[in-house]
Amino acid sequence: MIVFGLTGWSGSGKTTLLVQLVERLSALGISVSTVKHAHHAFDIDKPGKDSHRHRAAGAQEVMVASANRWALMHELRGVPEPSLDELIGHMTPVDLLLVEGFKQARHAKLEIWRAGQDGPLRAPGDPTIVGVATDTPDSVTPLVAVPVLDLNDIAPIARFILDHCGLADSRLASA
Repeated sequence: MIVFGLTGWSGSGKTTLLVQLVERLSALGISVSTVKHAHHAFDIDKPGKDSHRHRAAGAQEVMVASANRWALMHELRGVPEPSLDELIGHMTPVDLLLVEGFKQARHAKLEIWRAGQDGPLRAPGDPTIVGVATDTPDSVTPLVAVPVLDLNDIAPIARFILDHCGLADSRLASA
């Protein structure tokens, strides 16, 4: 399974771009899954739901399933947060796994950067960043030694990722 990431400061547009990429790549016949790193307090369950009651009672894992989807919740209960590689081990293989966050992981990444955001560009000091998508390509290009893409033009970004991951072929000529 090929892993490719999106990284950037909070509010840079990572999720918006990821959703656009999933839509475009899926439409091209690429099977895509995602992993998103969340803040430590996130929860997909709600108090009062049966699954929440199971977890509160001490269940290590709770699976909720229906005819449309299933979800597995695994409680860490003091165990260290799993690595990205450990999490990927739980995923069903697909053509491309897009990762949002996990900036310290060693997979290839596209940095999302907007003018006026709080933090500096990471690309100059991070060898895992293989490209930058930005709303100000002309101002970023002189600062980095990687390709710079227009954040507002999804087709070239999708093509860049497919090319980088070795997934571009004749059936994807319109990417």
